Amino acid sequence: MEQNNIPASENNYPTSKASDLNRFFLPGTILIAAIIISGSILYANRDKSGVGNDNQAPQGQQRNKVDISIDNAPVLGNPKARVTIVEFADFRCPFCERFSNQTGSQIIKNYVDTGKARFVFKHFAFLGQQSVWAAEASECAKEQGKFWEYHNWLYQNQAPESDLAYYSKTNLTKYAGNIAGIDTVRFASCLNKGAYSKNVAKDLSQGQSAGVTGTPTVFINGVAIVGAQPYAVFKSAIEEALKN
Repeated sequence: MEQNNIPASENNYPTSKASDLNRFFLPGTILIAAIIISGSILYANRDKSGVGNDNQAPQGQQRNKVDISIDNAPVLGNPKARVTIVEFADFRCPFCERFSNQTGSQIIKNYVDTGKARFVFKHFAFLGQQSVWAAEASECAKEQGKFWEYHNWLYQNQAPESDLAYYSKTNLTKYAGNIAGIDTVRFASCLNKGAYSKNVAKDLSQGQSAGVTGTPTVFINGVAIVGAQPYAVFKSAIEEALKN
């Protein structure tokens, strides 16, 4: 995609990229694997040890506009807002954590809470089976009206990507106990039976179709901004969208 005129220094902000995905996926994830195989192979800039070379991906604002269906995705803000912001993210992605806890919170405060924009979250759970479980767990929280609380908790308490046990189904259920109002018995049942596995897989497929190859990728009225960019980059794009 054609690069917009963002300064070179801002085009080097990192994303988690995709490759070697098959080493992450366990038996029982055939549906997810099929989607990945049918699309482009992701996470391509990681070395053989699995350690990310996180500055290699082209990043910044992309000019091509794509249509992204909101479906039943979690949404914050005015449904009739002029600007729609859609984030594709993985709960285990460290740059998604950076976006959520820093830039994303500013965007929500200045544009979503003021009614100028709505914020939509889409799962791009591509870092392994534990990412898929975390995504499904957040959907189980959404079932009880607590998606954003659980979303925030996971990012505010994110573990290193190598800590796979942290994102076991047992632990993900335990974390739900930190959210007031969540019935953990109901939550555990939802997560253990994979009630939202198809939803998570659908988001991944949709992201691939939209050209997502790393996380976070954020679309502002259909125009992508890739990577953990500074707030100023998003502010500029949102302000431009508000004028159009």
